[in-house]
Amino acid sequence: MIRRSILAAALSLLTVAALAQTATQPPATPPAAAPAAPKARSDITLAKFQKRREKAIMAADTDGDGKISLLEWEAFQAKRNIKGDAAKSFARIDSNHDGFIDRAELDAFFAKRFARLDKNGDGVLTADEMPGHKSAPKPEQ
Repeated sequence: MIRRSILAAALSLLTVAALAQTATQPPATPPAAAPAAPKARSDITLAKFQKRREKAIMAADTDGDGKISLLEWEAFQAKRNIKGDAAKSFARIDSNHDGFIDRAELDAFFAKRFARLDKNGDGVLTADEMPGHKSAPKPEQ
């Protein structure tokens, strides 16, 4: 019985000593120069904007010749359930009026659109400048 008492007392002393030691140590501080994890950025540059849009639109090039005809454009617009006159939108993009939309015309078209969306002119579209974002300004049509 005495042995149990001595063992219990010894364990109690060890526990009290351990608690006292942790109570007197200064709290651990995080490293002051630890860089914050980079936030996922939704900012889009002109090059990224053009590349994304071009990739989506060039899906209309069903014959793979690197340009989009009016017939391909109309089929593409119908497949995507786009409202409005496909011939009108085609004519807006076909700036050289050769009857085809090529990558250069797409780049020029999207550069103009990017400039309209980039309200502060910093060369980067932020989430609030993107169409469809709840705080985005309404596009002028």
